[in-house]
Amino acid sequence: MSRVIHVFRQPDRFVAGTVGQPGDRVFYLQAVESARTVSVTIEKQQVAVLAERIGSLLEEVHRRFGAELPDDVPEDSLDAGPLEVPVEEEFKVGTMGLGWDAETRAVVIELLAVTEGEVDESVVLDDTDEGPDAVRVFLSPTEARAFAERADRVVNAGRKPCPLCAEPLDPEGHVCPRQNGYRRSEEG
Repeated sequence: MSRVIHVFRQPDRFVAGTVGQPGDRVFYLQAVESARTVSVTIEKQQVAVLAERIGSLLEEVHRRFGAELPDDVPEDSLDAGPLEVPVEEEFKVGTMGLGWDAETRAVVIELLAVTEGEVDESVVLDDTDEGPDAVRVFLSPTEARAFAERADRVVNAGRKPCPLCAEPLDPEGHVCPRQNGYRRSEEG
């Protein structure tokens, strides 16, 4: 079966979001363009890495190509809204690709579905018929920076870390290895 590539050249929004309570959240990336919405599940760490790499890519593009980059994202560009509902998973993200399209002056993000075997690098950011399903999103530098800022906020909105071991605290506390296994509560 040939692969499906969902392309969003001018998305109305592209955001990271979650469903569920801290400690039991499912992370999603969601692209919306006109009446079309595609949501994919992604690991929390992948969201953090994507946000970090977008920042690095933008700095590199500015340095090498002199592209205009916003220092700060204008307040009206930040998307703080919830995910579009219903949130229906298209696929789970395995491999991610990130690039710069000099012709359209856009950041290109590609999210590929998890597959059984290794993913051949040649299918990333390519339109070949063989390979995993994908979502490809084109973002202006401002939109990319806004996505990265929101992604960082979403990742960091989970449970507070334990001040001793940095592991996440559950509402009822946790067994802290730095306290020799004694239960540590959030208050103390």
